Amino acid sequence: MRRLLLCLAAAVAVLAGCGGDETADEPLPKPPGRLVLESPAFRDGGSIPAKFSCDGEEVSPPLEWRRVPAEARELALVVEDPDADGFVHWTVLAIPTSATRLDTGALPPGAVETENSFGARGWGGPCPPEGDEPHRYVFALYALRRALGLGADAGADEVRSAIADAALARGVLTGRFGR
Repeated sequence: MRRLLLCLAAAVAVLAGCGGDETADEPLPKPPGRLVLESPAFRDGGSIPAKFSCDGEEVSPPLEWRRVPAEARELALVVEDPDADGFVHWTVLAIPTSATRLDTGALPPGAVETENSFGARGWGGPCPPEGDEPHRYVFALYALRRALGLGADAGADEVRSAIADAALARGVLTGRFGR
């Protein structure tokens, strides 16, 4: 019995370590200004189509925004699952302020993706455990007063801290996905 318990404990420890270690300890920053963030693929509070999930093509969904403050120098996007302890699905930095959208599976030139909680750089689509209630996926786009200057190796909390120090405005879009 003791051996079985030790084996189970080891398996839990291994499973807990799967994927990246880039979950966020800090909440998403909340600057005073607001911008508008939308997706032609799903409405705020609506279901994210399976195409963008681990059950589909797992490509990033299209996003559109407006009302970026004139004094903004760059944009940053953070996507997380608050129902999975801040699991980071995507972080995109250095988005030019001239951009008004991200097309499906595409980034503007010069944009930088950091590591997500799956342990990879880029979009990691929704993939909650089967049978869970649908999880929420919070897309937060920030207008920043200065360039962050962070590279692809920046960690989740480093990104949040830098955004908090430079954020002028934020737009939020929440989608849901269940399996």
